[in-house]
Amino acid sequence: MERIQEIDFQDQRLIPIWERVQRGERIERKEGLLLFQTWDLMALGKMADFAKRKKISGLSGLNGDVAYFIIDRQINPTNICVYTCKFCDFAVRPWDEKAYEMTLQEILSKLSPEIREVHIVGGLHPKWKFDQYLNILREIKVHFPTIQIKAWTAVEIAFFSKIAKIPVEKVFERLLDAGLNTMPGGGAEVFSERVRQALFKQKIGAKDWLRIHRIAHGMGIRTNATLLYGHMETYEERVDHLVKLRELQDETGGFLTFIPLTFQPGHTGLVKRQASALEDLRTLAASRLLLDNFPHIKAYWVMLGEDTAGVGLHFGADDIAGTIGEERIAHAALAKSPVGLTRERLLEMIRGAGRTPVERDTYFNILRVYNGHHIPPPWPRVGRV
Repeated sequence: MERIQEIDFQDQRLIPIWERVQRGERIERKEGLLLFQTWDLMALGKMADFAKRKKISGLSGLNGDVAYFIIDRQINPTNICVYTCKFCDFAVRPWDEKAYEMTLQEILSKLSPEIREVHIVGGLHPKWKFDQYLNILREIKVHFPTIQIKAWTAVEIAFFSKIAKIPVEKVFERLLDAGLNTMPGGGAEVFSERVRQALFKQKIGAKDWLRIHRIAHGMGIRTNATLLYGHMETYEERVDHLVKLRELQDETGGFLTFIPLTFQPGHTGLVKRQASALEDLRTLAASRLLLDNFPHIKAYWVMLGEDTAGVGLHFGADDIAGTIGEERIAHAALAKSPVGLTRERLLEMIRGAGRTPVERDTYFNILRVYNGHHIPPPWPRVGRV
């Protein structure tokens, strides 16, 4: 059990919530809204850090002073898409000069035996058949049988069901036969019909996204979940999103991790600037406290940047993501993070945050704990952030 720490609260409204956290009681919707509204960020972070430490100790037997990472590769086979979502700078029409389609040989050339997981998402191509998507998985399994495949969001699953004219259950059966291991959490955006109508009305909404993940969990497929924040959503809509995810997790227990995704403005014109680092840390902490039944919370360095992601390990996050290799979606929206990081750089990031690096696989099985001297947390950087 983690030692209960003393917190100097500047916002006294947080004290009853802290008492509930220490007792292991669930935070309700009204209290969750306060987590997003409070100005007392340091107290919020300490509450979330306590909850994270307690969670990790219970899950792994390690002390809560660890941070996970994975040696992975992200592949986006095509950016050609039938949808034109207003928040997306990645998807293009077939005639666009930026349009591309990767061949199987190009996809395989991006992989190597030391990679633990390949993360595959991309556009909804108007001419590709379902078999072409399946073949990507089949070829990866043939050439790299030890690589675990995390592929296709709920939006893509719904698209496959439509073009193949088969139920979602059959889609998953064929994906499993082709080598699928787990499913990413993208496409959730924010579970607000108001926002969906304004920004991505062609895509599935909350009901279908949750239904597809419920089916996946029922078939033994572990999945992830996301929230896209920092555009036009309200704090109330963020809390509603998190509560809906928590309710499904109560029902199925199938989610592995939650990843808050800060919106990259790019050329969309929706907002003038990306959410601040303080807003990023607030969202990580609130997510850890509200999602009490989620095993892991990820500080996704690709969108947060290395500095904020490192500090996020003190605000409820226990995972830093992976080496990525080459990521196109966030970088199409002008994300400022490096395109890929090596194992050594991830170790440096985690140790620089005062945490113990733990290398994992796609299911969060522990592969290696990197013990050794910890560099003190990068507190001078907080002011710069």
